[in-house]
Amino acid sequence: MEWVDKIKFDSNGLVPAIIQDYRNGEVLMLAYMSRESVLKSLSSGITCFFSRSRQSLWVKGESSGHVQTIREIYIDCDRDALLFKVDQAVAACHTGYRSCFYRRIEGEELKTVGIKVFDEEAVYKQKG
Repeated sequence: MEWVDKIKFDSNGLVPAIIQDYRNGEVLMLAYMSRESVLKSLSSGITCFFSRSRQSLWVKGESSGHVQTIREIYIDCDRDALLFKVDQAVAACHTGYRSCFYRRIEGEELKTVGIKVFDEEAVYKQKG
């Protein structure tokens, strides 16, 4: 893919990827991608990321089944960030919320404004 060669990866070989719901525009999560994870995402049609903590690739939904089917991909003006518009199965957040951005900052407080859509203990206990 010629456009992949135009991505400006950082010094660690990563690029931030914003994941957005294709239907309603909700921002679901932010993750990082390596060249390999971008290529795997393109070939499979579902998102694959690079885990900075584990230093390995991970396919979104491989444990939960909550995959993200890619509908559109955008690159920003500086070519150092990607935006994926996806069809999200169930939820993006491993904590049970649809979006990882389920808390709003109100002064010094974090207010939960999202709705929990699954029980993370039940989902991950079954799989792990």
